[in-house]
Amino acid sequence: MRILPFLLVLFLNSNNLFSQIYSPVSWTFETEKISDTEYVLVSHASVDKGWVIYSQFITDEGPVPTTFTYDDASIQKVGKNEEVGKSKKMYDSMFGMELIKLYGNIDFRQKVKVSKSQKHIKGYVTFMTCDDEKCLPPVDVDFDFVLE
Repeated sequence: MRILPFLLVLFLNSNNLFSQIYSPVSWTFETEKISDTEYVLVSHASVDKGWVIYSQFITDEGPVPTTFTYDDASIQKVGKNEEVGKSKKMYDSMFGMELIKLYGNIDFRQKVKVSKSQKHIKGYVTFMTCDDEKCLPPVDVDFDFVLE
């Protein structure tokens, strides 16, 4: 009979065992074809209200900047990866420095040149997200841009 209370506690806590890790940022990826060898890679981040991610252009030690890593070294980037959306440059007391915070819906737009035979651009985006009280550990999200 001692096992019955144990099973009851296990059952009541089973929801916690199978729950997913909370992620306040979701990503989608698409391409815009310019020519047979030029594309714009659009990475869309949707950040939950009250949360932020950080600009790619952080130069000092602090939060992990949003970073895009491409698996294929033959890809030629044209210009910088643009950040389009809501942003604020402000002093962050948690990190003790001025930072560019991105929130809401943000598009990262990177123009690239590729060979005519290339069909995919794979890689991952690394980012860190924080709210007013805490930061979550950096996360890598895989992407696969389909070139048509």
